[in-house]
Amino acid sequence: MVTATFRFYEELNDFLPPARRRREFDAPCAQAASVKHMIEALGVPHTEVELVLVNGESVDFGRLLRDRDRVSVYPKFETLDVTPLLRVRAAPLRTSRFVADAHLGGLAHLLRMTGFDTLYDNNFHDAEVEAIAARDSRIVLTRDRELLKRRTVTHGCYVRALKPAQQVREIFERLDLARSARPFTLCLDCNAPLRPIDKTLVADRLPPGVRASRSHFSTCDVCRRVFWEGSHWQRMRTLVDELLGPPADAGADGERGPTAPSAA
Repeated sequence: MVTATFRFYEELNDFLPPARRRREFDAPCAQAASVKHMIEALGVPHTEVELVLVNGESVDFGRLLRDRDRVSVYPKFETLDVTPLLRVRAAPLRTSRFVADAHLGGLAHLLRMTGFDTLYDNNFHDAEVEAIAARDSRIVLTRDRELLKRRTVTHGCYVRALKPAQQVREIFERLDLARSARPFTLCLDCNAPLRPIDKTLVADRLPPGVRASRSHFSTCDVCRRVFWEGSHWQRMRTLVDELLGPPADAGADGERGPTAPSAA
C-alpha cells in the first residue's frame, strides 16, 4: 500500500472535509495512482489547481505517487510569480471564452455584458459542456465540482458565490478579466456581436418615448433586437464601472452600449 502526505492551500481547503483543512494528512493511494487521480479522489477538481509540489519539486498531474511522498497543492497565486516553475497545464488559454453550466444563466449574461464570449443553455448536460469546452478551448464555469473533474476539461472555475452579481465579481477577480473586457459589444441573449445602426432604420420599431429622446442604437444581426441606453443600461454601467475600475483617461463622451431590447 502506498501512503502519501497531502497539504492543500488557501481556497482549495473549501473542497475538503473539515478534519483535513489547513493541515497535513496522510491518505492511502492506489498502486500507480497519479497526482491528478489522488487530488480529485480527495475532492478537489484539477481545474482549481495551479501548482503541485511533490517532495518540494514541481510536477505535472501525471506524476505517479510513491510511498511517503509529501504533496503540496496550490491554487492560483495572487501575489507570487511562479512562472519559472512547471505548471500543471501546458499553457494558458490565449482568449478568455467561457461555457457556463445550466445553473449559471445570470452569470453568463453578465459576462456577455462585459464582452466575454460565453455559451449558455439551461438544457446543457455535463457531457455537452465538456465537449464544448474541449472543442472551443473554453473555460468551464460551474458549481458542480464533478463536472470539473472530467478528463478533457483543462480549464475551469468552481463558482463559489450564489448570486450573479457576486459571481461575476468573483470571476473577474480570479481570472483578472478587467484588462480584456469590452463592455456592451455582445448581445446578452444571443452572444453575437452588436453593431451600431442608424436611428432612421429602426425608428418604426422604437417606443415613442425612446424615439424622441435617444439617438444612439445598436442591433444584433442574430435576434434582430435593437438596444439603446435606457435606465437598465445605467444600472449595468454601474456594475461595469465597478468591475473595471476607474478609466485611465476618460474623455467627454463615454463608450456607448445596449440595454433592454425593443420589440423586434
